[in-house]
Amino acid sequence: MIHIRALREKTAWRETAPSILLVLNSFVWFILIYAVFNAMLGTENLGLSTVYFVSVAVSAILGSKFFPYARVKFLYLWPFVGAIATALLTTVSSNGMLANALLSFFMGISIGIGFPSCLSYFADSTSVENRGFTGGIIWSVVGLAVLIFAFLINMLEQWEAIIALTIWRLFGGVGFLVLNRKHEKPSTKKSPSYFELIRKREVLLYLFPWIMFSLINFAETPMLERVFDTIFGINSFAFAQLVEWAFVGIFAIVGGVVADVIGRKRVVITGFVMLGIEYAVLSVFSNSQVALYLFLTLDGITWGLLFSVFFIALWGDLGESHEKEKYYTLGGLPYLLAGFLPILIRLYASAISPTAAFSFASFFLFLAVIPLMYAPETLPEKHIKERELKSYIEKAKREREKYA
Repeated sequence: MIHIRALREKTAWRETAPSILLVLNSFVWFILIYAVFNAMLGTENLGLSTVYFVSVAVSAILGSKFFPYARVKFLYLWPFVGAIATALLTTVSSNGMLANALLSFFMGISIGIGFPSCLSYFADSTSVENRGFTGGIIWSVVGLAVLIFAFLINMLEQWEAIIALTIWRLFGGVGFLVLNRKHEKPSTKKSPSYFELIRKREVLLYLFPWIMFSLINFAETPMLERVFDTIFGINSFAFAQLVEWAFVGIFAIVGGVVADVIGRKRVVITGFVMLGIEYAVLSVFSNSQVALYLFLTLDGITWGLLFSVFFIALWGDLGESHEKEKYYTLGGLPYLLAGFLPILIRLYASAISPTAAFSFASFFLFLAVIPLMYAPETLPEKHIKERELKSYIEKAKREREKYA
């Protein structure tokens, strides 16, 4: 409670509100719109998904290069471009292959081109000592919002769901315009090139485990789907994923607070170890309902811990005092591009042993912890010491009052 109160008091809510709204709106929209889009593709899934993922990656790289020159002006337009792309999804069923390929390309651009600047804008509006806490609040709301929207979408017709997401994206754009009337451009250094970034030791020590994690997470999705649907019935894995969002909503704020109190590195290592344990358990007891319930619980908690660190705080910390677009692009692309893996692996999932797949995942997740052990802490040591000292003083005061 002491730490939460201190973090809350240090957060400039009025200055941070525009970026919080934009990041929150963007993540909810991105998560749900891809789910809806993917469900609509049908037999054209592989080709159109390839176009989508390539356009996301290319546009993110281009956006990270050109958006910083007029970041706020571009961010004013970005949500409305996303709303147009979302509304155009109503035409998918009547379009030909070429039209849907162009729509996939436009959808990818509408997502990728603005996300680096969106997150960079958020990082510049927060301080390093409360970035995890604010990110935790965002992901707690994202988790609950995705859960609510998912249930609503299941009750709506496809076109109604698309209209609902279009309105949601428009709400984010209008809200950002209204809240962000006064904005001072921060004085930051020009970002290093991508080549220079990947040569930085501290970036590599976090990036390499994150790439391994992203690949493993998405590569195992078809295996998990197969096991869950076999044990609990068809479509049970889709329901399990919704339950995980509930855990994310609960534990993201916990991960953010802990990351601001004891540091990002310990939270990340804890998350990777928990993931390694859950896959190790599944490799031995993949036919056990208890093991699957344990996996579901631990996985939801772990994602809650990691979201606020890896998606919000860490790359902003590494790019402190610089333009952060390239840092967030470098950190975001492994996760975004790895989302293509389930589409490929699902074609061959029936020939792969779940036990072998889960053992493989567990081994490499534990292996990914090794670089993290040598990674520097991105939360400045003085902030950790200050919080420890304040906590000690508060406890001493309470003890004195108790015996006075």
